Amino acid sequence: MDTAPSAVVSRRRWAVLTVLSVSLLLVAVDATVLHTAVPSLAADLKPGPVGLLWIIDIYSLLAAPLLIAFGTLGDRYGRRRILMLGYVVFGIASIAAAMATTTGMLIAARAGLGIGGAMIMPATLSVLRHIFPDRKERQFAIGVWSAVAASGAALGPLLGGVLVEFFSWHAAFLINVPVMLITIPLALWLVPESADPEKGRWDILSAVLSALGVLGIAYGIKQAAHHGVLDPVALATGIGGVLMLVWFVRRQLSLAKPLLDMRMFRNATFSTAVACVVLVMSSLAGLGLTFSQYLQYVLQLGPLEAGVRLMPAMVAAIAGGLLAAPLLQRFSTSVVTAGGFAITAIALVPAGFWLDTSDHPWLLVPCLLGVGVGVSAAFTASSDALLASAPPAQAGAAAAVEETGYELGTGLGTAIVGSVMTAVYSTHLAAVPGVPGGVLDTARQSMSEADRAGRELGGPAGEALLAAARQAFVDGLTVTLVIAAVVLTLAAIVASRLLPRQVIKSVGHD
Repeated sequence: MDTAPSAVVSRRRWAVLTVLSVSLLLVAVDATVLHTAVPSLAADLKPGPVGLLWIIDIYSLLAAPLLIAFGTLGDRYGRRRILMLGYVVFGIASIAAAMATTTGMLIAARAGLGIGGAMIMPATLSVLRHIFPDRKERQFAIGVWSAVAASGAALGPLLGGVLVEFFSWHAAFLINVPVMLITIPLALWLVPESADPEKGRWDILSAVLSALGVLGIAYGIKQAAHHGVLDPVALATGIGGVLMLVWFVRRQLSLAKPLLDMRMFRNATFSTAVACVVLVMSSLAGLGLTFSQYLQYVLQLGPLEAGVRLMPAMVAAIAGGLLAAPLLQRFSTSVVTAGGFAITAIALVPAGFWLDTSDHPWLLVPCLLGVGVGVSAAFTASSDALLASAPPAQAGAAAAVEETGYELGTGLGTAIVGSVMTAVYSTHLAAVPGVPGGVLDTARQSMSEADRAGRELGGPAGEALLAAARQAFVDGLTVTLVIAAVVLTLAAIVASRLLPRQVIKSVGHD
């Protein structure tokens, strides 16, 4: 198993937490920073609906299948080593994205960011598992980690809005570079190297099978979101991904030193924690982008103001993550996790029933506050349970499994949100007087296409098209929020039944 951290490392553990939090913040921000930059980016590069989706989706589409590979690689050859490599890749890809002048260049750069993020994400959590052997301290550290992850995702739209308002969408990527230049030497100095001393051979075939399996499922989900669940490509890639993962599991069970020890999944706490991550991300993924589009396209706010309006989620996420640790000293993991999911579900219901094309800050702000604090608290509790239930030597693998669940849940949720939004939006955008059929067909593709078509058409017909599209978008949003609330309620029930019900007050090592 992992050796205990040295006395020097123990004294520096809070500084290490700071460095890891900064790097995680960049990765989390980068996943959502384009939400408020989409209109500006679309006007500049003119990527079209498909190209725009690839720009947004390629990040998670590549990050998800590589998490297990890089997480287990860190367990065997050094978590800090993989972390540093991730920093370098992320920095270079950020420069490439900032310099992109075509859709293809930006997609390629975003792919590089996804690869770098896949190296960084599991490494940050597995290093925390190593340097905080004390359960109580680790709960607080994971609370900070969860708060940073959640607040970073919420900060992305605000940061994107500020940078677009005063500079351009290119600055959303360029800002990563100076932060990385500071983080790299600090990490080299502070972050200790750790690995599994009983490491076996890193099985390349297993890594390829896991990557292809997750990629196939993730791509199939995204393809189904845009073309329907019966689309041949969606079915072929999805089924192919499942078959690859079946092969992967069978191979792990036959190896003396598997890439991923499948026995971890026999632990009900571990499996339930992963399932909770997938469930909550499935319900919430896509809502950040949808809320941002609602603020900009429906309420017609600028990117900066839209980002500011989303700030309550970031503030609440920080509070939820930091409050989770003391709550876990008083209440069980099941209570904290289920409570977080329930708070989030309750927060979504009023917005789901009463949002419309008018501006109602009194309705949106409580929704964002509830979502931020609920999700962050639930993630902290489930992450702590997941890491505590896995052997310390397999911290990287355990962290990679959680992050994979996070990314797959995000992909699944984006597909569901996209499918529901598109179905309701296109159905409710009926014939508009004075609008040609071809223009209406274009407007039905997405809200961004409707906004462009309405402005190009101009006059009373253009205004009528914009008004109808905004109402259709709100109809899709309200249906999506209600569905998300139902899924979160189910997640709360699952967490309350299957996660540990005993309060863990021990401050000893585990």
